[in-house]
Amino acid sequence: MPELPEIETICKDIRKLLLNKIIIYSIVRCKKLRKKVSKEIINIKKNKIINIKRIAKYIIIKIELGYIIIHLGMSGSLFICSKNTKINKHDHVDLIINNNKILRYNDPRRFGLYLWSNNLYNEKIFLNLGIEPLSKKFNLYYLFYYTRKKKIKIKDFIMDNKFVVGIGNIYANEVLFNACILPYRLSMNISLYECNKLINSIKYIIKKAIKYNGTTIKNFIRINKKKGNFKKFLKIYGKKKKKCKKCNFLIKKIIQRGRSTFFCNNCQK
Repeated sequence: MPELPEIETICKDIRKLLLNKIIIYSIVRCKKLRKKVSKEIINIKKNKIINIKRIAKYIIIKIELGYIIIHLGMSGSLFICSKNTKINKHDHVDLIINNNKILRYNDPRRFGLYLWSNNLYNEKIFLNLGIEPLSKKFNLYYLFYYTRKKKIKIKDFIMDNKFVVGIGNIYANEVLFNACILPYRLSMNISLYECNKLINSIKYIIKKAIKYNGTTIKNFIRINKKKGNFKKFLKIYGKKKKKCKKCNFLIKKIIQRGRSTFFCNNCQK
């Protein structure tokens, strides 16, 4: 599933090409994704794109009449293509733009969302989200305070979207390796000093992943069909039985809540 750096990359790419352009109409080939495509999107006509931004892992396209909310689910992708581009099997939604381009949504598993909102900040899907990891509110005191209240493994804690949004499995592995913290330690036992390292590590890894346009392991493709380049900077994720770049110990792998967890027993404490 695309995480915060991937969604930020998509928003940046779309913004460059579609900001201030007009959505002439839509073509919806599959009305039922995770939820039904909103009727306002199906019936959209001649609306100017005013802004494109991200909230957590949602793409928000603000137009004159309201907001289009897009979530890519497990396997969704957005592409910019021309009007004569061949339609593939899983191309479910097209937004036809007045610059002879199409914003096309492809999703083999159909777990994504295409929803409409008149008042973005009253939407239920946003009410239980935590804060953004790059915001000023996400600081040492916030992290230390909430880690005292939870007796769960620290990797699961930083991946909880009710606490902080957008830190997926790949980035949680990289963050904890960078902060020298073992992923299976309990959150309430992370010291104030370690919380400071963790905050700095989260912000550093997320910013760097955004800079290099996210991580392509399997599904993530940018709107121009290029891959995210952060994969070449991964130091721990997917490195089972390879030598740690810091100490040459072999990297280990365990499964936590159905997800692969990689760590170095020597570097991480």
